[in-house]
Amino acid sequence: MNPYVLSILLISLGLGTTLTFMSSHWLLAWMGLEINTLAIIPLMAQKHHPRAVEATTKYFLIQATAAAMILFAASTNAWICGQWDINQMSHPLTSTMTMTALALKIGLAPLHLWLPEVLQGITLTTGLILSTWQKLAPLALIIQTANNTHPFLLTTLALCSTLVGGWGGLNQTQLRKILAYSSIAHLGWMILVSQMAPQMTLIALITYIVMTTAAFMMLNNINSTKIITLASAWTKAPALTALTCLVLLSLGGLPPLTGFMPKWLIIQELANQGLAATATIIALTALLSLYFYLRLTHALTLTLSPQITNATTPWRTPNKQPTLALSLFTIMATCLLPITPTIFTMMT
Repeated sequence: MNPYVLSILLISLGLGTTLTFMSSHWLLAWMGLEINTLAIIPLMAQKHHPRAVEATTKYFLIQATAAAMILFAASTNAWICGQWDINQMSHPLTSTMTMTALALKIGLAPLHLWLPEVLQGITLTTGLILSTWQKLAPLALIIQTANNTHPFLLTTLALCSTLVGGWGGLNQTQLRKILAYSSIAHLGWMILVSQMAPQMTLIALITYIVMTTAAFMMLNNINSTKIITLASAWTKAPALTALTCLVLLSLGGLPPLTGFMPKWLIIQELANQGLAATATIIALTALLSLYFYLRLTHALTLTLSPQITNATTPWRTPNKQPTLALSLFTIMATCLLPITPTIFTMMT
């Protein structure tokens, strides 16, 4: 892709998200979401592969449907209440419709079926943008409208997402689909506390972006898209393979890694709110996600014994990819747990 065109598309991505962040009017927020969608479409289809074109078409149709639902809900709210303000979704019909549309746009279960298929059809770099940056604008709208939404709807979406995100990734062999189900599960954790403690949602979002960025960059560095190719990763980059295991376990939420921080704080907040049953259920569903992270760790470390092979030696090819960002995100994805009190104090 032409560097100038790529620069314009990336600037448009930033503009769309910023416009949604700064908006208090539904039309401006909708416009930001549309700029975001139109900017990422060429990035997804740049390879001109049938799978990429199919994924791009699916993504466009889903995002267009969700945007139409948001615009219809905002118009209905303005007709009923005379308000276009995002924080004034006072009618239960419009607030439910808006939350459903945002759940479809971001990929929450049971409206998640498009996300694994779309992520499977695009490159790891574009998948990283889709899994991180594209979540920011819809999540900002979800946090703003959560106070006007029925708690039962939010809890149902959250528990379904954590359950489906864990269950759906169990039998997958494609790494991009596994990361898609990981995204669905993490979004469930964020949505669960968006009404009672928005700062927890923000902490969980930042932690998820750091860990997912590290995971995508590592897979891109060792050029792996399937579980079967992970077995030979140690021959290409032994140190990076060991760090990949730590990042995957951090995504699973194991202490003393960074991923334990948001889960611990969210479960603590649920217990303080008297929702012990909900906290127990979501903690149990996290074990499903942990299983397929451990499965990936097993494939990385224990599948192929250390031996000299007579096959082609791709690990001797010098890797020209930049490693500064990879090093930074890897450290953040594994070592931020000790400063949890500082992060929590800054966010609250």
